[in-house]
Amino acid sequence: MAKKEARESWVEKFGGRLSASVEGWMPDPLIFALILTIIAVLLALVVMRPYDVMGPAEVTRWLFKDCWYKGFWGLLAFAMQMCLILVTGYAIAYHPLIYRGLGRLASMPKDTKSAAALAAFVSLICAWINWGLSLIVGAVLARAIGIEFYRKGRPLHYPVVCAAAYAGLGLNWHWGLSASAPLLSNTPGHFLAGVYKEVFGRELIPLNETIFHPYTLINMIIIIVSGVIIFWALAPRRAEACKGIDVIAPHILEVVKKEEEEAKAAKPEKVTIADKLENSKILAGITVIFAIIAMYWWFGALGFMKGLNLNSLNFCFILIGFLLYMNPIAYMRAIARATPAVAGIILQFPFYAGIMGILRYSYVVAGGPNLATVIAKALAAGASPLTWPVICWALAGLINLFVPSGGGEWATIGEVITRTSAMLNVPLGKSIIAYAAGDAWTNLFQPFWAIALLGITGTRARDIFGYCIGCLIFASIPFALGLTFVPY
Repeated sequence: MAKKEARESWVEKFGGRLSASVEGWMPDPLIFALILTIIAVLLALVVMRPYDVMGPAEVTRWLFKDCWYKGFWGLLAFAMQMCLILVTGYAIAYHPLIYRGLGRLASMPKDTKSAAALAAFVSLICAWINWGLSLIVGAVLARAIGIEFYRKGRPLHYPVVCAAAYAGLGLNWHWGLSASAPLLSNTPGHFLAGVYKEVFGRELIPLNETIFHPYTLINMIIIIVSGVIIFWALAPRRAEACKGIDVIAPHILEVVKKEEEEAKAAKPEKVTIADKLENSKILAGITVIFAIIAMYWWFGALGFMKGLNLNSLNFCFILIGFLLYMNPIAYMRAIARATPAVAGIILQFPFYAGIMGILRYSYVVAGGPNLATVIAKALAAGASPLTWPVICWALAGLINLFVPSGGGEWATIGEVITRTSAMLNVPLGKSIIAYAAGDAWTNLFQPFWAIALLGITGTRARDIFGYCIGCLIFASIPFALGLTFVPY
């Protein structure tokens, strides 16, 4: 008796069509940064009405020099911090010890549903530690699962497993240890310190009010469980509906074969002093000792909650990299392999900073409101303390489609959220967490951060984003309910 032709579920059909549509009209995220810059300029002119008190020449000087250019270089340190989070996570994920462990983990699932659930779970757990680690570990695990199923002749729908490996970037990374907005808010001298001081009377928001607050931890558990269940449910059960790695990304099989052959090849004998220094375990060991001593005194003086910020987090991940590799040149090469992934951060962050400058420095008269304050008042007028977390989450999700960076987006609308939170008498820590949820959520629609994953897995955005968008839709329910009703 002939088998019935596999039928797609309505979720697969909807997601696939939407993903293909997005693929056709969505340009590079840099274009959105440029468009947002134009929108910010127009908003400043329309809302602030500088021409009522200035002449044409003064308006152009005020807008482009005093606002836009003044802010343009305000995120250089922050951009470097984001680059380090990504490249250090990448280097750790590709360490041979981690790589082999992921290969063994890939042998555990027996079907597509369990494979998707495992990939989502690993991605979500790693995202809490470091979003860069989650992105690369998830991709490597998904690829390893695809190869494992291919070699054993088992049916696997490779696209949904790769989509599940992206879950951490779309659901919970911004509630974890590498979360941009919470860590930035705990970093001395951050770019919103003056605003925090003005509206809340302090420059820093400690992590026990954001990442480690029960409000966040409870929502985190809800989202992790929901994410695993959603991807398990999205994965096709029937073998005839499956498209394995040999169908979706056959070239990856050749890439992996080449990697395995290179790994077996004998290493060249070290004969020069330069070779010995570059591969010196002694130099790596001394560096590790210095770093451990520095962190001992740093956290000993401040404690964990106050001491963990973007700088100390990156320092710790650099330390972990040296500790894992114990070989300076091998670690350097691992970092070098990751650097193409930070090109978007390097070019786009100055434009995000310019938008921030328009929002922040757009005072028409001394002592008057800036554009951020005007927008905050409009938002506060349509919100209440109960509804604000969901409004903040939705706003962050919308803006993330145009500014696909948690840090860049926080630079763009962080002041608006801070001032709105103060007007509504909502704890800033709660607003930061609601913002963080929205910023992560629409990564499931915006493929900017999936570029590295797509490269490692050999997939295209249209292959996986149907499932990502399906997760985005279903995850909106636990997000909205948890942010609203979990007590802070």
